[in-house]
Formats: sequence, C-alpha cells, structure tokens
Amino acid sequence: MKAFEYLFQFLVFPGFLFSAAVGLLAGWVDRLLTARVQWRKGPPWYQNFADVIKLLFYKETVIPAKVSKVIFLGMPLLALAGATLVSTAILVINASPKASFLGDLIVIVYLLMIPAISLMLGGFASRNPLASLGASREMKLMLSYELPFIIAVLVPVIKSGYAIKLGDIIMSQSVNGHIIGSASGAISFVVMLLCVQAKLGYAPFDIAEAETEIMAGVYIEYSGKALGIFKLVKAVMLFVLPVLMIILYFGGIASDAEGFVRNIFQYILILALIVVIKNTNPRVRVDQAMGFFWGPVTVLAMISVALAYLGW
Repeated sequence: MKAFEYLFQFLVFPGFLFSAAVGLLAGWVDRLLTARVQWRKGPPWYQNFADVIKLLFYKETVIPAKVSKVIFLGMPLLALAGATLVSTAILVINASPKASFLGDLIVIVYLLMIPAISLMLGGFASRNPLASLGASREMKLMLSYELPFIIAVLVPVIKSGYAIKLGDIIMSQSVNGHIIGSASGAISFVVMLLCVQAKLGYAPFDIAEAETEIMAGVYIEYSGKALGIFKLVKAVMLFVLPVLMIILYFGGIASDAEGFVRNIFQYILILALIVVIKNTNPRVRVDQAMGFFWGPVTVLAMISVALAYLGW
C-alpha cells in the first residue's frame, strides 16, 4: 500500500503530472506576457500542452548516427526524474513538515543540478559540434550560478537556527516570520532569483540554446519524444523553482484558502519578475555571465549571509 502511495505521489500528485501541468500553464503565461510586451496577441492557453503532445506522440524521434543511444535518449529521462523528485519532495514536506529528514535541503540542491548535467551529457553525446558548444556553455554557466545559489540558500538555514531540514525552515517561519521580511532575506531572494533565471535557461542566460547563434545548441539533435521530454523538464522546473523560493522565503504553501490565494499571487509575482528579466535584457556572453555570477552576485550572496549571521 505504501509503495502505491509513493508511486502516486511521484507520478501524479504532487509529482510529475501535477507539476508538468502547472509548469506548462506557467509557460503559457510567460509566452502571453512576452507577446503583450511585443504588441502581439499571444498563443491560447493550451498551446504548450498541444506542442508537448505533438512531440511525444506524433513526431518521429531521429537518432544521430554513431551516438550512444543509452546516453542520448537516457538524459532527457534522467533530467525529468530529477526535476520530478524535487517537486514531489518539497510539496510533500510542505504538506507535512514532520516528513522532512536531516539534510533534505542538501539533497534538493543536488537534485536541482541533474537537469543541467543531463543537458550537458546529452549535448556531448549527440556528436554535433554546435551541440557540444552549447553543452560547454551550459557547463560554464552551471559552475557560475551554483556558487551564489548555494550561498543564498544558507540565509534561510541561518535564519532558521542553522536548520538543514526543509520542514524546520518552514516551521521556523511560522513562528518567527517570513525570511523575505529581513534585510538578509531580501538580498538573498534577489540573488536566488537571478540564479533561477540561469537555471531555467532564460534570457539573458539562454547561452546554451542561443538559437540565433548556435541553432538551439544542446537541443539541436533532439526531436520527437526526447525533445518533448526536455520540454516537460523545463515546465516542471518553471513550477519547482518558484515554489522552492516561496517555501524558503515566504513560509511555504499555506493550507487555508486565504493563504493559498496569497501563495498564488507570490508565484505569479516571481514568474512575472522572471519574464520581465527575460524580455528586458539581451543575451550575454558566457564570460560575461561567469563574471556576473562570480562577481557582484556572489558578493551580494556573501553580504546576505553576513547580515543573517548578525541577525538582520
């Protein structure tokens, strides 16, 4: 019975199907806001669902010659598994903080790296020079944003009494107030927002894809089901990352109606900030991205940690 419950949580709710559906709707909001900024009408709400269904069931999956099929086709599945595990874990722990285990926050940070690593391995495995270039860019970008991202995560840990259990961070905020309300929390939130922008591969950090430069980069050889799965990975990440920010900085997802409505507005606010950054900044070079994350963003993250240590 327990095995069926765990399988349901992973595959249906709050795991894969739920996260992918919300993420695809969030992607529609992204495309709609982008269209309005550009004075266009934008797609209907079901467009992302139709695109994914078309790729999964109606388009041929072309496999390049002389590639490792296991790596080339396995990486999209590995990326989806990693993103879905994060979604399942954070929502189950949010619903029942006692289900949290020691170091689960460290595990979540680790699992959030799997989609990027899978993308790199898939790009290198495709044996396409442009895909390899995109994978190389993705590797450098990941090494850049992971440092300030991990430092930013330390602020909720410190503000919650050095707790590395997600459930303890949630319960601490219910007693001591939301971390976003402190100076260190606000700075840390900004740092994490910028890192989330890069984790999602959105402009100005869409370096690995860069359609106008390297013809979709890491995705150039992917088609059909494999490409559809990567689309689902991006949708799940678009759901997971803002929700993780809500848990870390706004006290988690509320169970009452009023709090839940407030959480929806918080999610929309984070999504709107991501879309605004995406539509107001041109793509940067990989060296500029590395300098940005290892420079001012890391400095801001360290300042937020110092302020948190001082109790601010």
